[in-house]
Amino acid sequence: MSTPATNFNEREHVICQVARLVEEKYIYWVGGGGEPLSTVLLAKRAYAPNLQYLTEDGVVGPEAVVPFDPLMTMISSRANHRALQWATMNYAADIAHLGYVDYGILNTLQVDRYGNLNSSVIGKYQGGEGRRFGGPGGADTIAALAWRTILMTDQQKRKFVDRVDFISSPGFLDGPGSREKNGLPPNTGPWRVYTPWAMFGYDIDCQLQLQAISPFVTVEMVLSEMSFSPKIARTLGSLDVPTEEELLVLRTQIDVAGQTTDRGRWIELRDNKYVMVQD
Repeated sequence: MSTPATNFNEREHVICQVARLVEEKYIYWVGGGGEPLSTVLLAKRAYAPNLQYLTEDGVVGPEAVVPFDPLMTMISSRANHRALQWATMNYAADIAHLGYVDYGILNTLQVDRYGNLNSSVIGKYQGGEGRRFGGPGGADTIAALAWRTILMTDQQKRKFVDRVDFISSPGFLDGPGSREKNGLPPNTGPWRVYTPWAMFGYDIDCQLQLQAISPFVTVEMVLSEMSFSPKIARTLGSLDVPTEEELLVLRTQIDVAGQTTDRGRWIELRDNKYVMVQD
């Protein structure tokens, strides 16, 4: 039995959504730290104890010792405890190139209608006019070579743009056939985008499609936090809220170091309805 939670924050909500997708029969390549790593750790402790995953920096099959400092999620003895192999990004890329990585889990600064990701610069790249960030690290290779990629990000207009300012990691590039034309493996690419408010997939024309929303928002609210109009599925699903059992694992085994707690707005059950608590 599972008990729907009555109080949780946006970050916990999106982590629980993606953790429920994780299955032991697949191999995951996980972006460093933050929500992607919390997702596989929650899944491993709640649903898939024999799950095997690779970290962004190329460590194979770790048994993370939690909690650990959020800044020590890569190249760290606690994050990479009892790993099958401490390798490199190049080694992990070789595994993915051979077709052994089923899913990549990433986050990003921007995503556009074709699932391209930007983690490098906001604004103009040329001339140093834009605001520079740390870049994709291994995310470009994950997005290029995993069979499917899952993106976790916030529902904000500045993040959902018609065209990213810079393609750090490839989605469907310019649309159908564009990945293959540019040398990427066929039948690979973006699969889902999860935010605290919604879940998106991709239509046959490779464009982002709204497919489900959270019970504490409306479609209008989701669309108001996008810089373009996505396609909308004929029938929209509703995302389940976290369970008390999931939050117990997330808060006591994963989140003691503060990776997710107090991040994002809080949601509460009031008069049998979930509502966002205003900042």
